[in-house]
Amino acid sequence: MITIEKYKPEYQCYFEAFNKAWLEKYFVVEAIDEYVLTHPEEAILNDGGQILFAVYQNEVIGTVALRKVADGVMEFTKMAVDEKYQGLGAGKLLCEAAIALARDLKLQKLVLYSQTQLETAVGIYQKYGFVHKPIDSSKYKRADVYMEMDLLYES
Repeated sequence: MITIEKYKPEYQCYFEAFNKAWLEKYFVVEAIDEYVLTHPEEAILNDGGQILFAVYQNEVIGTVALRKVADGVMEFTKMAVDEKYQGLGAGKLLCEAAIALARDLKLQKLVLYSQTQLETAVGIYQKYGFVHKPIDSSKYKRADVYMEMDLLYES
């Protein structure tokens, strides 16, 4: 059974390793990636963001982050699952947990940047309600996909 846990300092190494693995496999680690992955407290958590981890049989196997971009808006970012554990559904659980957390935080919108080459990830995002939007300017050189999810909540 896979459980979802919030960030702990001892999990930073997994956040960095899992994300660098897919970035290096398909693209390159950009300067913004390096900063976010090595300094998640400063880059994500200190501004109200969140980082979640998938844990399976006492092993951290995946991660996702919500990074504040504006009041009521967070970026769904840095979702990665260790290759050894792909296929267990951890990516879907992380996606569900991050969306549920965004609703709990009463956010208005989630945004994300991706790449068409990452077909499985883009498919998961679409399945959970992210909608393709025109990509204006991207802070990631590799990104050619921009998606948003409007979050409705009752006040």
